[in-house]
Amino acid sequence: MSVNDKFVCDTSVIFNGQILTLIEDGELGDTPEIYVPNVVIAEVEYRSNIQKEIGFFGINVMKTLRELDSDGEIHLKITGKRPSKDEIKLAPGGELDAKIREEAKNINAVLITADRIQGDIGIFEGLEVFYVKDKVTKKPTEPLTLRLLDFFDPDTMSVHLKRNIPPYAKKGGPGSWRLEKISNDIISNKLIEQIALEIVEYVREDEHSFIEIEKTGALVAQMREFRIVITRPPFSNDVEITAVRPLVNLELNDYSINNRLQRRLDKAEGILVCGAPGAGKSTFSAALANYYLENEKVVKTLESVRDLQVKPEITQYTKLDGSLENSADILLLVRPDFTIFDEVRTTADFKIYTDFRLSGVGMIGVVHSSSAIDAVQRFIGRVELGMLPSIIDTIIFIKGGDIENVLVVRMTVKVPSGFKDKDLARPVIEVRDYETRRLAFEIYSFGQDIVLNPINPIRRKDGFDDFEKYSPFESHNRRSSGDEFHIDINIKGDRMIITAPDRYSSQNIQILSEHKLIFTGALSRSGDITLSLSQREGKKILREMEKHKRIYGKVK
Repeated sequence: MSVNDKFVCDTSVIFNGQILTLIEDGELGDTPEIYVPNVVIAEVEYRSNIQKEIGFFGINVMKTLRELDSDGEIHLKITGKRPSKDEIKLAPGGELDAKIREEAKNINAVLITADRIQGDIGIFEGLEVFYVKDKVTKKPTEPLTLRLLDFFDPDTMSVHLKRNIPPYAKKGGPGSWRLEKISNDIISNKLIEQIALEIVEYVREDEHSFIEIEKTGALVAQMREFRIVITRPPFSNDVEITAVRPLVNLELNDYSINNRLQRRLDKAEGILVCGAPGAGKSTFSAALANYYLENEKVVKTLESVRDLQVKPEITQYTKLDGSLENSADILLLVRPDFTIFDEVRTTADFKIYTDFRLSGVGMIGVVHSSSAIDAVQRFIGRVELGMLPSIIDTIIFIKGGDIENVLVVRMTVKVPSGFKDKDLARPVIEVRDYETRRLAFEIYSFGQDIVLNPINPIRRKDGFDDFEKYSPFESHNRRSSGDEFHIDINIKGDRMIITAPDRYSSQNIQILSEHKLIFTGALSRSGDITLSLSQREGKKILREMEKHKRIYGKVK
């Protein structure tokens, strides 16, 4: 420790709160003189006025310094000329740092900084510098102790807090969640600000957490396994905190994958993982990434927000200088075997995915869509139609946390279905169901238009992405209402998988126990239903199983 008991803080130790840690640990001696330059105060105020969370955190640190001064633990002084708002807004960072060093020189004080460049320049200018690390070391297994966690229980997927509104939470599992009010007490202004400050403080101190995005009125942070979004006016109409965490980390063998599909994944290189929000796409993509890693592949991820739960050997990349295109340029030099792209959404994202795929990199793109074919349609118009099979070869649709169906894409030359004239033969992209090998869709050019022709579609509430596994004549006669049939029930982790004979696939069924109705639902095209054991229905069936009662199915 320096024999000098006068210290000047720069913005870095205010914004990360390290000045308070130094005082608390006695690193600065007994009742040190702490100088805060006006240029630092102005910058903290400016960041707060433009709704940056770092500004609100800085104000809280300065308020604590004033309390320490009132308690006689330090002597707090403000020094230097107050810069204007325009000076703070327009001045280069180096110019502001120079003003702070000038104040330290004028009062012959030690400069305290967590900025390596600021410290090195200060030493060059003849200042005594106290350099502190920006992050403190915490073990990744060290439990979190934050007020936010009081709103979580083992069944909670996400928590939604908004000022002057009671707290809500999504509970359940992928594809089977429910929104619940978890308290009748409204979230006060004081409470939500305390929770926000705790989050920012923890993220800035913990080397296993980081701030991903910080813009006017919005902050996105990854706090260990939690993804946190804090929004304020003018971006949102009020202060809101959303915290999301993955409930499960699954392996590939936890999904409905047979040997044939696994062989397909071993050789597929242009994969789309699609589904509705909350269906479990990211969880499956992470399991797929870990599977490729175990098979001695070099795997990387490209994410706008790095929240995939992958093994530490897999490096997660995000935007470089605010652009995924810049990240892609670097990532290509790393030469990965597979890249998980979460999420493919904008035209620029589709261009990156296409560029990587045509460069020979295996790609797994995560796409929001209401059906498997919708994910393919999002590429149509963004890439040349003839290139589509070279970019995408496998589409995996996730629903309810499991694989709903798999489509494969290939190019052929033929007369499209419905045409009879052989002169109309043309390149046709066939989209087939991987399990049944039946043709599901044809995509081809017709004049200036792109035609997507569904083959044997079934009209459903969610559109006609589903298609019949049997001929139309079989589908009308293969079952009759009231038939009883055997069902298999398997428990995998926290999920219950109910499987019926294939002939009842895509039908509404009832599940009974000794003539007592215990569940009604719709079978998937694979003839199964997945329930969470935390759901009321899952618990009910489990209780009947434990009583060793006969459980069977019946067409509704």
